[in-house]
Amino acid sequence: MEAVKLVSTASAEETFALGEQLGAALLPKDFVGLSGQLGAGKTQFSRGVAQGTGVPLEDVSSPTYSIVQTYRGRLELHHVDLYRLATDDDLFAIGWFDLLEGDGAFLVEWVDQVRSAAPSDALTVSIAVLGPEQRRFELRATGPSSQALLQRWRP
Repeated sequence: MEAVKLVSTASAEETFALGEQLGAALLPKDFVGLSGQLGAGKTQFSRGVAQGTGVPLEDVSSPTYSIVQTYRGRLELHHVDLYRLATDDDLFAIGWFDLLEGDGAFLVEWVDQVRSAAPSDALTVSIAVLGPEQRRFELRATGPSSQALLQRWRP
């Protein structure tokens, strides 16, 4: 059973704040996958999530080239960018499946690049560009843990 919710933001600051609220609701092992076109606001949203977990903004950078950045705030947060990956072999090469066994929470940009990257119980956040600053977020929880996260978040 899936739960779906739509949320809109009207500025980069609102997108950041929405992410910050999600970060405050994250618990260990929560999995959040982000998708959306280039420039949709995934990095802005992710910076908000990291700050919401207690990570100082100066410690947050896009993991485009490093693929995985791990931050330590009130919990361990793995910020991942799958843009340059395409297969399960790529996931094995970065130690993905071992990382999933840990206690950290996950925030994965471009999760749709490698479909097998997301567990069956995940919160997916699809970002659509409606205008220069306007964004629509489709939040889809696919199992009990992600539905509980969506309940805690209450966007």
